[in-house]
Amino acid sequence: MKDAFLKKIADKSAVIGIVGLGYVGLPLMLRFNEVGFKVLGFDIDQSKVDALNAGNSYIEHISGDSIASARAAGFEATTDFARAPEADALILCVPTPLNKYREPDMSFVLGTIDSLVPHLRAGHLVSLESTTYPGTTDEELLPRIESRGFKVGENAYLVFSPEREDPGNPNFSTRTIPKVCGGVTPACQEIGVALYSAVIDKVVPVSSTRAAEMTKLLENIHRAVNIGLVNEMKIVADKMGIDIHEVIRAAATKPFGFVPYYPGPGLGGHCIPIDPFYLTWKAREYGVHTRFIELAGEVNSSMPDYVISKVAAALNERKKAINGSKILVLGIAYKKNVDDMRESPSVFLMEKLRDLGAEISYSDPHVPVFPKMREHRFELSSVALTADSIASYDCVLLATDHDKFDYAQLQQHAQLIVDSRGKYLQPAANVVKA
Repeated sequence: MKDAFLKKIADKSAVIGIVGLGYVGLPLMLRFNEVGFKVLGFDIDQSKVDALNAGNSYIEHISGDSIASARAAGFEATTDFARAPEADALILCVPTPLNKYREPDMSFVLGTIDSLVPHLRAGHLVSLESTTYPGTTDEELLPRIESRGFKVGENAYLVFSPEREDPGNPNFSTRTIPKVCGGVTPACQEIGVALYSAVIDKVVPVSSTRAAEMTKLLENIHRAVNIGLVNEMKIVADKMGIDIHEVIRAAATKPFGFVPYYPGPGLGGHCIPIDPFYLTWKAREYGVHTRFIELAGEVNSSMPDYVISKVAAALNERKKAINGSKILVLGIAYKKNVDDMRESPSVFLMEKLRDLGAEISYSDPHVPVFPKMREHRFELSSVALTADSIASYDCVLLATDHDKFDYAQLQQHAQLIVDSRGKYLQPAANVVKA
């Protein structure tokens, strides 16, 4: 059975099922489609399925033309999980958020595998790409798959291969970002590596699914801890009258032993704000208290409040309060030049300012209308930036530094700019660093 699967990969007759057609699943679909595999996409959102089948994209950096080309080459999207037997490989790219207690919310992963299990057939490969705690694949997916009477490694295969998408980054594509893969058994590993090697330049095998799960967490905890460090340094530097961004630029000229990380208004995206909590939660099972990681989490989680305090102080100097002030938030995506709103610190800033009585507006060239989100709600559309509109606000809060903003125009006309991204290098009477 393994040899037959490997042959299907080699001759590209394997059908690839991708479950979850978002920022991870959609680029992966395009890559498999590009090299000649037939791809069947699964999603619970009927509007996404309808858009894809009409040849349209709902992600800014993925063009409609690329979706239309994939459709012409045989790609199809569906909400019908009963079609899972049509695919040879089922790749799970679903969200793994936190619940309100900052604990792992595995409902999407478990709901997805529970929906697929009744439709699994002999020979299926299941690959989980969603970031999660070490043990998820063998503790949660393995018993569910084997509950159907399959023996993983013999007539069904299971791997964990964490996603490494960086939305909007033109320097790295799905093809060129190395892919880590760990299998439950050697046969699982062999098939998983073969599958991903067909579409990705470099596949990195590891000894187990747990090693692969931990690899993803280490990558993102590394960033979270270092961003926490520079966020704390920013507060110290500000008290001393030093521009932390100038210091980081200077330190980055050292050609060894230093990697620049940059402070901001808080962590955003699906990975960096969430993944450390997956490890700290699982570590408790082993009696380990992850103090270093949790401290970084505390620092990073406090950044929106720090920025709000800077807004309050800057308005106070101008004899104004947050309550009743018109505040324009610039950029609501979690990072610049994308439309990705996941865990965006801008949204937390908007909510905190609204709760303090501010009249909130936003401007973001990548997000024309505030989207429907699971936990956040604003009935707002992006404000066009003109000399008059900029001047009408008591405060302009730079939260996400998109390249499309005209920063000279903003500085010329804004009464007050609170810059949480270090965009303004030179001191100015109407610019306050946060």
